[in-house]
Amino acid sequence: MPRLGAVSLLVRDYEEAIAFFVGKLDFVLDDDIDQGTKRWMRVTPRGGDTSLILARASTPEQVARIGDQAGGRIWLFLETDDFDRDHAAFSAAGVRFRESPRDEPYGKVAVFEDLYGNGWDLIQYKDAP
Repeated sequence: MPRLGAVSLLVRDYEEAIAFFVGKLDFVLDDDIDQGTKRWMRVTPRGGDTSLILARASTPEQVARIGDQAGGRIWLFLETDDFDRDHAAFSAAGVRFRESPRDEPYGKVAVFEDLYGNGWDLIQYKDAP
């Protein structure tokens, strides 16, 4: 059965992206493979199934999209089994939240930004297993 294995994320610099995703969000660095002109960089949330491919922008069009891959909308949804724990850890690590946590009919959520300004939801669903 097909599944979504990875999503590419345009980054300015590999090292600063690793510092954010591994250092601040506690993702796992699964792959760092030198391919000559670029690197195959894959990070995954601990215990997660879907990875991010950190893709260094290489054209003016790609550079222009760094931080705006969804046209200003929330782009990615980071699910958690303990919202308060992760919100506190991310905040302590310097992750910028655009809002205070809020309760919605579907769960607890707050919008944060990655190192380039892309909007993410940190979310704990009410009916999570």
